[in-house]
Amino acid sequence: MIGIMSDSHDNMNAVKHAVRFFNYAECDFVIHAGDIIAPFAARELANLSCQVKAVFGNCDGEKEGLIKAFEGFGEIQEAPFIFSRNSRRFLITHVHFSVPHYASSGEHDVLIFGHTHKPEIRKEEGTMIINPGETGGWLSGRSTVVLLDPKTLETELVVL
Repeated sequence: MIGIMSDSHDNMNAVKHAVRFFNYAECDFVIHAGDIIAPFAARELANLSCQVKAVFGNCDGEKEGLIKAFEGFGEIQEAPFIFSRNSRRFLITHVHFSVPHYASSGEHDVLIFGHTHKPEIRKEEGTMIINPGETGGWLSGRSTVVLLDPKTLETELVVL
């Protein structure tokens, strides 16, 4: 199972809750689609029982600190972050503006983005497109994440 989160915006209670949930769900991998904000929030992700891949969001200003915070449990980089896992091709980005272009390329099985703070799960031109909403819950009052089965591409939106 893959855990997906985004836009945690330094809400430590929400990040801790997401970590506990992903560990309980026995996720073997977690993706963060940006706007972690501070290295202290990123360090909380080290409590996951798995590796993490993440991209910088538009509010992630302390990039060197975030890179150092991820050492030992994951990797964070500029978008797009393209990789393969479980025989699936993934692309992570933060902003939604590039999603139609990436989806129409046919090069990715799963495209993950954030930024809008609104959950969205759909299939378009053979690509599963996922926005887990906002883990931080600051705008909507709801902290959300997504579970993805990499074999079947079945998803579940979870309100924490």
